Amino acid sequence: MRIDKYLWCTRYFKTRSIATEACKKGHVKLNRANVKPSKDVFSGEKLMIRKNQINYELIVLGVPKNRVGAKLVDIYRKDITPETAFDNQDLLKYSKDYYRKKGAGRPTKKDRRDIDGYTDEEG
Repeated sequence: MRIDKYLWCTRYFKTRSIATEACKKGHVKLNRANVKPSKDVFSGEKLMIRKNQINYELIVLGVPKNRVGAKLVDIYRKDITPETAFDNQDLLKYSKDYYRKKGAGRPTKKDRRDIDGYTDEEG
């Protein structure tokens, strides 16, 4: 089975075209090598998928005939992603929540003090 179809069947990507794009961009590696979307995948091979800034690692246990339900995905793959990958994602989420987006509303008191301090030092 093609690797893009496998990733779609095992619900790593919502559509097959998104899985194809991920392969083309180099976000999918088979045995530590970049692959094209048409590369065949077999049982026992190791995949690494970069999605949402997390490097998922999995071992192919079997190849499904069609797209499978979410409860049946574990029959066809074994997820060996280290827990530290998810911890880094949590830290990134907290760091993004601290600062507001650029151009979103008025500056806060802290932002205003920084702006005033910057302009007073130069003038």
